Amino acid sequence: MNLNSISLLLHKHQSDLDQFAVKSLAVFGSVARGEATDRSDIDLLVEFNQPIGLFEFIRLKYYLETLIGSKVDLVTPDALHPALRDSILNEAVNVT
Repeated sequence: MNLNSISLLLHKHQSDLDQFAVKSLAVFGSVARGEATDRSDIDLLVEFNQPIGLFEFIRLKYYLETLIGSKVDLVTPDALHPALRDSILNEAVNVT
C-alpha cells in the first residue's frame, strides 16, 4: 500500500481513530520514502490527545493492521531511539 492510499484510508476512518484518542498519525520508513514493496510493513508514528494504557495501544495497533491489511509498526515520539529520532521525524509524513 502506498502513502496516498494509507492517507485516504485513515481519513475515511478518522472517527474510529478519534475513539482511540489519536491526535496524529504519520508514516515513516520505506512507505514514506516511496521504497515500499509488497512485503514491507507500515511504520506509523502516533501521538495521542491523552495518556493511554498499553492495552489500548495494542488495540490500536491491531485495528490499524486489520484496516490497512498489513503489519504495522506503531511507535510514539517518546519511544524513538535517540540515534534515529531526528531522521524519523524529518521523513515522517502526516496522514491524519
